[in-house]
Amino acid sequence: MATLLKGKEVAEALKQKLTVEVENLKQKGITPGLSIVIVGDRADSAAYIKGAVKRCTEIGIDCRVEELPGDMSQKDFIDDLHRLNNDPAVNGILIMRPLPSQISENAVKYEISPEKDVDCMSPVNVSKIMSGEDGGFAPCTPSAVMEILHHYGIEPEGKRVVVIGRSMVVGRPLSMMLLKEHATITVCHTKTRDLAEETRRAEILVAAAGKARMVKKDMVSKDAIVIDVGINFDEDGKMCGDVDFDEVNPVAGMITPVPGGVGAVTSTILAKHVIEACKVSSLKTMKFMCPKY
Repeated sequence: MATLLKGKEVAEALKQKLTVEVENLKQKGITPGLSIVIVGDRADSAAYIKGAVKRCTEIGIDCRVEELPGDMSQKDFIDDLHRLNNDPAVNGILIMRPLPSQISENAVKYEISPEKDVDCMSPVNVSKIMSGEDGGFAPCTPSAVMEILHHYGIEPEGKRVVVIGRSMVVGRPLSMMLLKEHATITVCHTKTRDLAEETRRAEILVAAAGKARMVKKDMVSKDAIVIDVGINFDEDGKMCGDVDFDEVNPVAGMITPVPGGVGAVTSTILAKHVIEACKVSSLKTMKFMCPKY
């Protein structure tokens, strides 16, 4: 049986570290602030928002939820976004997606402040991740994958890594983050010929295709590290990942469960990004007020 890479354990360790960081900031009169923006009544986002607010509040972040009407115009939405961009109490902005059809995400992504874009919507942050540049915020989910690897002492350097999925939400940014740490990357997708042949080469296999239980035991090499990013629901309404856990568990060396794996870390990563944004903002303010700082 594979060793379980438990997301809750990773999240708890990171939470303790972040709580100390926030306490230190508050002693200096600084409180990190996050604004979560949701347009319309989105039941599918409610659980994530609830979990994010709970985790950020536990850590000490001032977390607000901006609930905006579902029929608001794009202009009104962007005006509201500019207000948050200019609010010094807001260090991080998380826009819940997808947005209603009358609001273009392609337009909005150019309006959000890159310094407050804690889930990598801005092209500025996307560019930094793709070029391997420091200073940008990666999407929270691939950041959670990296946090799990680091927590368990799994070094990507020199390893053969296969990522199933090429979305801008997980697959592509995660591939660039792994490449930055000197892994050898193969990205697979719907047009990949003989997917199983590719995945069996992996020392680290990341499943981020969004298809329930698609990764079977014949696709995994013995003792491979398997990271399951998928969140799906089967015909019985049971949550499951992109990996057939019962089949792959006896073959893999390490594996993340679903639930309780990558998804359990994402809200804590969100808090981490807000704190990082707060630190950068505070440093800029101090340099402005004290040019010799």
